[in-house]
Amino acid sequence: MIHNISLRVIAHSTEETSRVMDALGLFLKNSFKDNLPDSLEELVDIVEAEGHYGNPITIISTQLTHKDNTMAFCEFVHNNMTPKDIETLRSEMPERLDENQIFHLRFDKQEAYLGHVKLVSSSDAVIAKIKIETYPKNRETAGKIVEELFG
Repeated sequence: MIHNISLRVIAHSTEETSRVMDALGLFLKNSFKDNLPDSLEELVDIVEAEGHYGNPITIISTQLTHKDNTMAFCEFVHNNMTPKDIETLRSEMPERLDENQIFHLRFDKQEAYLGHVKLVSSSDAVIAKIKIETYPKNRETAGKIVEELFG
């Protein structure tokens, strides 16, 4: 099924890091439900870095590894996407699933801050990488799992 889900978002120097954390928090709060820590900072790694042009950026990332949390994330995303986004996801599923059986999603950061799940193609997004696990490794089987989760 799902081995893990990696989530990452970048806060640029022109953005308030707390708001970017809130955007990521939309997904975390709905993935941890009953066992959410008092502070989201307990769940994430924060790294101060330098962007391509020397600008300061903050990289906020986390990984969901428990089955309850990964399934809650997928259920939340599926139940809160627009019909148009679900259709887009269905049509792009083969391209979003790479050879390592990682399913790639990007969500609009500003919409997430407002409490909405919206797919985007921009790199300035909440990025989710869902590692699908099959034994033996089989991309076709992984694709069927993705269809069950999101289709």
